[in-house]
Amino acid sequence: MDGFLVALAISFGVVFVAELGDKSQLMALAFATRYRALPVLVGITLATTAVHLLSVAVGYGLGSALPTGWIALVAAVAFLGFGGWTLRGDRLTAAERAKAERATGSAVLTASVAFFLAELGDKTMLATITLATQHGWFGVWVGSTLGMVAADALAIIVGRKLGRLLPERAVRIGAACLFFVFGAWLALDAVAQLTGRSAWAAATEALDHHAAGWLALLLGVVVAVLGVVGGRRLLHASPARRAMGRAARVPGSPAWWARVLYGVATVLGLVAPLLVAADVIDPIALFDAPGVVVIGAALALLGVALVLAAQLELRPTGGAADPVLARRGLRSRIRNPGLTGAVIATAGTLIMVPTVVAVLAAVLLVVSAQVQVRAVREPMLVELHGEQYLVYAARTGRFLPRVSVDRSRGGQTRVG
Repeated sequence: MDGFLVALAISFGVVFVAELGDKSQLMALAFATRYRALPVLVGITLATTAVHLLSVAVGYGLGSALPTGWIALVAAVAFLGFGGWTLRGDRLTAAERAKAERATGSAVLTASVAFFLAELGDKTMLATITLATQHGWFGVWVGSTLGMVAADALAIIVGRKLGRLLPERAVRIGAACLFFVFGAWLALDAVAQLTGRSAWAAATEALDHHAAGWLALLLGVVVAVLGVVGGRRLLHASPARRAMGRAARVPGSPAWWARVLYGVATVLGLVAPLLVAADVIDPIALFDAPGVVVIGAALALLGVALVLAAQLELRPTGGAADPVLARRGLRSRIRNPGLTGAVIATAGTLIMVPTVVAVLAAVLLVVSAQVQVRAVREPMLVELHGEQYLVYAARTGRFLPRVSVDRSRGGQTRVG
């Protein structure tokens, strides 16, 4: 009985999360605009019951035929893929939307057929197959079916209100994070089953300073590439950025020094882990421990994620306002999220392979960021946008979110 309840609870939660923002949930919303909610839900339930019965049959067969350790590893990769899939988002095609809006005849039959076809090969079906390799098939079947029906019912009943309270993007990111957590959990379980040791013991053995150096180098390269790509995208998106680019070509100017310091910091940030990985220098012994490496890697990944998120916001604006004056997204709270992410990532790699060279790289990066922002960006932006930028700066933080609006100096706003 306990096994059934565990399988039911896990399957319900995973499939419910997977269905948030999925195309079948969007179809439920479309059908609900034409038919009453109850017949649509009955059709969804019938279709889901059939598809997920097929899914658990496939998953149960795989679970009986394959070693559990490798199944857990494949499942971990699958859930990480589901997280990426969810993060990308889902949309109805024109044909699917037309089918949902123009269907005639029995609401139950129409919804059943449409949802059965929509779910074949969808991530909720794949998630159900994955779960059935790990848990009892009956609990997975019941839990996954209830999870999907509950998610679609939520879309039909409170979809409009929920959409106003929780932006679609926030729901999608939250669901993706939960998938990543499930994936990491399964990965740790797979390592324990395949090695016969705990995941922490295996990581402790694998994460010597050589491995830490190569991993830190990889993360540093990713940040450097994202910095170049993001700089080019911001160059095309922001008139102020183009003015900064021209100023940086004047030797001895603050913009020139900021670029030089940033370049030196980037090179040293890549050289430091390379020297450790190649056994040319050793990391500072006091901080050379697997636990410290894990903390540093987590911090570096956080920085990479922040840099990547800042770049994804730099989409073509079609003549819209300068992105530095954004009223939504990261830049609505932090004026320089890309630089913040780069500093966090560099701090993470410093913790992973603590050396004097890495410390110098981190210091130069912080100095270059301060010079670039305080001496170059902000004066140019004030000149370009005037009071509009001062208001924007008063409600945002330079590198971290502002806790409160600065109302000093007689209620006037100031950059800071």
